[in-house]
Amino acid sequence: MINANNRAEIAQTIAVVIPTYKARNHIISVINGIGAEVSRIYVIDDCCPDRTGDFVTSDCKDERVCVIKHTENQGVGGAVMTGYQAAIKDSMQILVKIDSDGQMDPSLIMDFVCPIISGEADYTKGNRFFDLEKVRSMPKLRLFGNAVLSLMCKLSSGYWNLFDPTNGYTAIHADVASRLPFNKISKRYFFETDILFRLNTLRAVVVDVPMEAKYGDEVSNLKISKIIGEFFVKHMRNFTKRIFYNYYLRDMSLASIELPVGTILALFGSIYGGCHWFYSTKTGLPTPAGTVMLAALTVLMGLQLILAFLSYDISSVPQRAVHVRRNSNKIAK
Repeated sequence: MINANNRAEIAQTIAVVIPTYKARNHIISVINGIGAEVSRIYVIDDCCPDRTGDFVTSDCKDERVCVIKHTENQGVGGAVMTGYQAAIKDSMQILVKIDSDGQMDPSLIMDFVCPIISGEADYTKGNRFFDLEKVRSMPKLRLFGNAVLSLMCKLSSGYWNLFDPTNGYTAIHADVASRLPFNKISKRYFFETDILFRLNTLRAVVVDVPMEAKYGDEVSNLKISKIIGEFFVKHMRNFTKRIFYNYYLRDMSLASIELPVGTILALFGSIYGGCHWFYSTKTGLPTPAGTVMLAALTVLMGLQLILAFLSYDISSVPQRAVHVRRNSNKIAK
């Protein structure tokens, strides 16, 4: 538990990063809602046509605010990474990212920070799906899109315990953030899910934090229907990389054999059986029982091996926080 005396010390290490683009109407209220537990607020104007950065500079009197302006639009990921790098340079320890559109409640910041401070996590992210009653208030298309994206994210990132991957309410320990390859992380809307893949390669612990999103008059720039295809391709790319890194480059186990053998058997059985079925329908001749058994057996064996691999992969979700492990090693030395 974090007591009242420790909260003052923690406040000196917490920074909030707010990427902003076309959110002039909400940005000041978002900043005003950030409590005294935060010592720095970085507003990243991502070449906003509304000149939000200048608006914050002239109208916001909060001394904690630092406005950084991009000369070219880099996307939400690029803006967040700019904020991360600025916060790390200023020796901040916990970096919280919230959006500028007013959908995220700033009063929840400590809910995201506490698991990191206590050593339970390296990275925390919001999950709007814990309260089933409140889920009903979400737009139906967004609800369906998030369900599809969550399944793809579990496969590509390896974090089977997470949901709501596009949720932008996050917090990360600076020790972990400093080890991320900022030049390789996606700078557009794939940022939230791409960073999970990068965190898995570091074996960082990621924890979901229950939250409720607010939907008002803000206009989301993210259109689920337009990005699912793009996200699918990128998820498959990350899945392939993760499997290679974790099961062949860094280490090898029984799961390293189960996946390729299972895939080959399942494909062979499906193709072999499909060809004979097609031939049978064209000629009207019955397929021999042995052929049917061979196709069915290889498919079943392949699926069994793939399921065994998935079971191993699910049980391999990182459990010990990286920043705790690194600090322990420093103390030991």
